[in-house]
Amino acid sequence: MTTTITIRRPDDWHVHLRDGEMLKAVVPYTARHFGRAIIMPNLVPPVTTSASAAAYRDRIMAAVPRGVSFTPLMTAYLTDTTDADDIGAGHRDGVLTAVKLYPAHATTNSSHGVTDIKSVAPVLEAMQRAGMPLLVHGEVTSPDIDIFDREAVFIDRVLTPLLADFPALKVVMEHITTQEAAEFVAANAPRLGATITPQHLMLNRNALFVGGVRPHFYCLPVLKRERHQIALRKAATSGQSCYFLGTDTAPHLRHLKEAACGCAGVFSAPVALGCYAQVFAEENALDRFEAFASLNGPAFYGLPANEDRITLVSGHSNGSAMVPVSKDGELVTFEPIEPITWAVRNATSA
Repeated sequence: MTTTITIRRPDDWHVHLRDGEMLKAVVPYTARHFGRAIIMPNLVPPVTTSASAAAYRDRIMAAVPRGVSFTPLMTAYLTDTTDADDIGAGHRDGVLTAVKLYPAHATTNSSHGVTDIKSVAPVLEAMQRAGMPLLVHGEVTSPDIDIFDREAVFIDRVLTPLLADFPALKVVMEHITTQEAAEFVAANAPRLGATITPQHLMLNRNALFVGGVRPHFYCLPVLKRERHQIALRKAATSGQSCYFLGTDTAPHLRHLKEAACGCAGVFSAPVALGCYAQVFAEENALDRFEAFASLNGPAFYGLPANEDRITLVSGHSNGSAMVPVSKDGELVTFEPIEPITWAVRNATSA
C-alpha cells in the first residue's frame, strides 16, 4: 500500500483569505502548500474593480511568509453595475484572472451580487472576447426553492442559458455538490470546469447532525445526500480534466460559527491536501491525484503547471485544530468525522 506520494506543487482554485488580522493569520497555510490560488473577492466592501483587486493583492503578498513562493490570482466581484472596460483592462494588465458571479444573497458577503444575469451581458461579452473565465456560485436564491435543490435549479435556470448565450465564455462551476452538477460539467467540458472541496468529498449531510448540530461542517452550498458525495468522489478521482482542486477554505472566528445564526464556511487550508490525498487513496486512485491537484486547473486557466514538488505521507497530520487570529478569537480547522490520515511532509525544488 502506498504511504508516500510526490506530485507537482498544487494550486488552490478557490480560496477565501478575508482581510486585516484574519488575512495575516490564514495566508501562510495556503501559501506554504499551494503555488497559486484564486482569491475570492467577497470582502466588505467587495473587490469590484481592478484597482481594488491590485490593492488587495498587495495586502496578501505582505502576509506571505518570507522565503515562500506564492502567487495570488485575483478576481473581481460581479455586480449589476460592473464596468466592462475596467474588467477588460484589469485582465489585459495582468491584475485580474477571472470574475466571480455571486447570485445576490447566495452566501457570505454576497448582498452586492447579481440580481439579473441579463444586466451583466456587456461584461460577459467582454470576458468572452478576452478569454477571461467566469466563476459561478451555482445556486439560485429564491426562497421557494429548497436549499438542497438550489444547485440543480441553478443549472436549469441560469447556467444552461448562460452557456448557450455566450458560447465562447469559459466558466467554472465552483464547489459542485451534486451528481447533477458533476454530470453537467462533464457534458459541457472543456469550456466548463468545476472545483470540488474536501468537505464535500469526505462528508454528506448526515455529518451535520452527528451527536448534535455540527456548525463547523456548515457551508454553502450545503452538504448533500450520500449519493451526491459518492458521485463527487467518482468525478474527482476519474481522471477527467474538467474537475480540479478548489478547497473553498472559508475562515470565520469560532464564536461566529458556534452562534445562534452561525456563519457558513469551512476553514480547511491547513489540512486540505491531506484530505484530498486520503480520498484518492480510499478510492484506489492515487495515480490520478496529481492531475486533479496540480495539472487540470492550470490547463483550464491556460497556465503552466508548477515545477516544484510536494510530498505527502500517510499516518501523519498537519496543523493545529485551533488557529489563533487575534484577541478577538480563533479558528477551528476542518476535522472530519474520520481522522485525516495523510499530510504534507515537505516541498522541494524540481
